[in-house]
Amino acid sequence: MTEDYIENPWKPVSTICLWSGVIAASLFIIHAIIDEDRFLLLDYVNLPFHEFGHLFFGIWGEKIGLWGGTLMQLFIPLVILINFWIKRDIPGTAFGVFWIGENLLNISVYIADARSMSLPLVGGGLHDWNMILSDMGMLQHDKLIALAVRTIGWLIIGLSIIWFLIKGIKNRV
Repeated sequence: MTEDYIENPWKPVSTICLWSGVIAASLFIIHAIIDEDRFLLLDYVNLPFHEFGHLFFGIWGEKIGLWGGTLMQLFIPLVILINFWIKRDIPGTAFGVFWIGENLLNISVYIADARSMSLPLVGGGLHDWNMILSDMGMLQHDKLIALAVRTIGWLIIGLSIIWFLIKGIKNRV
């Protein structure tokens, strides 16, 4: 290892990349705030991962298969995050964290719908969070749980942007 890597192990970030990332994140936040149905742009990517998670985790049983959609929805961005962290890539790492936060926003919408079950579901299937919360005896708390998950999602998104700015400015080319 070189001395430079030990002192500053993160790859440099160009000014264009830094500000493009901040602008993209800001536009996404505006989109998330004004979007009425709360199915955000990244959710078109998240949905196939969610559905695949049911199939993948379903190999190990019905209960874990039920949780599998949500687990895979969080696992994929976590793998992306870890990959970029290992590579010491600031924009990629920040995006991985941001994506986890965004997934929590999406998951919170699904949780909040657990009692009413009014969301259109892929294939009109079972409502994961209705069944999960019913099994846990917590269905009556769906809105409160959703609010907590949504709040955590927004905090993670905010922290990812702050981290990106701090690390990006510190490591600017």
